[in-house]
Amino acid sequence: MSSLLPPPRRFTRAWALALGIPFLIGLAALTLTPSKVEESMPNLLDVILTTTHRLGWEWLDFTRLEIIANVLVFVPVGILAFLLLPRRIWFLAVLVGPLLSAMIEVAQRVALPHRAATVNDIVANSTGAIIGVAVAVAFTVLLARRSSQRPPSRLETS
Repeated sequence: MSSLLPPPRRFTRAWALALGIPFLIGLAALTLTPSKVEESMPNLLDVILTTTHRLGWEWLDFTRLEIIANVLVFVPVGILAFLLLPRRIWFLAVLVGPLLSAMIEVAQRVALPHRAATVNDIVANSTGAIIGVAVAVAFTVLLARRSSQRPPSRLETS
């Protein structure tokens, strides 16, 4: 499988770092600050839930919304891990999300006792990160196949 996964270009890694660093800072601010999301953005959560209920999604409550948000927030973690790890150890990218999530939950439990540190959060975050790795692998394989099927350019044939 590693032969199907060409290494990312420098440009791709540079963009991953440029976008990843602010993302990780935001993730830290979201997860490692004293205030809970539901306290700092109650109106946003009310708007989301009210809108989804108007669309007929009565099944969506705060708990399910939190789980979906945890999954979605960690998808970029998996993508970044895949892009930034060397290809020979790309498979370790599936461990980055769960480890990062566990570290966040332990930090919340130890330093922020009013925050809810749960195993469910670790499972949801890990799921998101693994989805991110899967998306990145699939996209990389698709691009590699597409570039190998492209006819050689005039510069390559001369």
